[in-house]
Amino acid sequence: MITKEALRQIVTQQKAEGFEIGGTVRRDVMDEVLKWFNDNRVLILTGVRRSGKSTILKQLIHEKEKYCYVNFEDERFIEFKAQDFEQLNEVLVEIYGNPKLYFFDEVQNIEKFEVFIRRLQDQGKKVVITGSNASLLSKEFGTRLTGRYKPFEIYPFSFAEYLKFKKVNPEKNWPYLTEKRVKLIKLFKEYLENGGMPEYLKNKDKEYIKTVYENILYRDVIARYEIRRQKILKELVNILSANISSTFTYNALKTSLGLANSITVKEYISYLNNSFLFFELQKFEFSIKKQLNAPKKIYIIDPAFSQVIGFNFSTNRGRLLENIVFIELKRRNKETYYYADKGECDFLIKEGTKISEAIQVCYTLEKNNKEREINGLIEAMNKFKLQEGTIITYEQEEEIESDGKNIKIIPAFKWLLKL
Repeated sequence: MITKEALRQIVTQQKAEGFEIGGTVRRDVMDEVLKWFNDNRVLILTGVRRSGKSTILKQLIHEKEKYCYVNFEDERFIEFKAQDFEQLNEVLVEIYGNPKLYFFDEVQNIEKFEVFIRRLQDQGKKVVITGSNASLLSKEFGTRLTGRYKPFEIYPFSFAEYLKFKKVNPEKNWPYLTEKRVKLIKLFKEYLENGGMPEYLKNKDKEYIKTVYENILYRDVIARYEIRRQKILKELVNILSANISSTFTYNALKTSLGLANSITVKEYISYLNNSFLFFELQKFEFSIKKQLNAPKKIYIIDPAFSQVIGFNFSTNRGRLLENIVFIELKRRNKETYYYADKGECDFLIKEGTKISEAIQVCYTLEKNNKEREINGLIEAMNKFKLQEGTIITYEQEEEIESDGKNIKIIPAFKWLLKL
């Protein structure tokens, strides 16, 4: 239990600290989130730690009135229990004056939080919450608030947001102006190396990103799932980070880790997925059974983490480029698979029941890889009856016709910015 006076002190102090957003980047997701404020559903902002969820919450506060705010990451909430929510609500009404909007940061730290949120919703209040664990939020809300919440996944800065951070506002004609094009390529190189974690971009302090990584590993995975074999988990993370954009099987990882069965590997990877550190990509198969049994590809949330988990940028630029394209496809809410038969195609986009797009990613198209990359793309295009395909490169651009198909070769910066 926590006293009412202690709650009053916490809420008052958090309010006094203010919701300053000066110098922050207005996130692209803001307009979409604001659309849903007239809906009665709970809005949930989920995503990896330090990706900007709390800043978005503060940006939303600046757009609204009659709100209240609580950050449950505050260590003074350690003794807070579900039965304390009524006391907290009394304090919020006292300090904020009958709020209509409730903004709760990292509320999943409190057991059975969803019961209180359901009550607020039944009272006609609008609730917006953030959380750093996909599984916990979906599980709790799936039982208590079926169909009564709207989730939004928050990612580190997109390249467009990175340019806002750098105070660069590209125009449609920039790719065709030599100096502007060179500038965009230079900025994209920085983005490819440093990623889009907002605070890390301000200080470039590897110790900061290492701390974020350790918080994800220890608090969102090891502590939350009560993992005892920590050494195995850390070895798995090292293997995955060294093989981003590559295929893997649970059995192969089981052997590498010296485990007796692959169930542990599968569980650990699901925990890493739920913490938003890694993502799996499935192979496209018409048979669900074949799809489940096929090798998967692995991607990491942001290049910044590769700098503290032992990934070598200089020798793996192509993999990082593919990784950035994958995360952007997730950000755009695309249903994505990879294709492999005689050849390989990095990404297939599915809309409804049909494959609508095929995308190949290649850092540089050269004499020794051009035929392989184009043939893999065309094989996928033939398979799914597509007339156009895309190859995303670091900076090359042209349009070619091959085997009666139209292929657009486009630099990543242009594709990311939709220029």
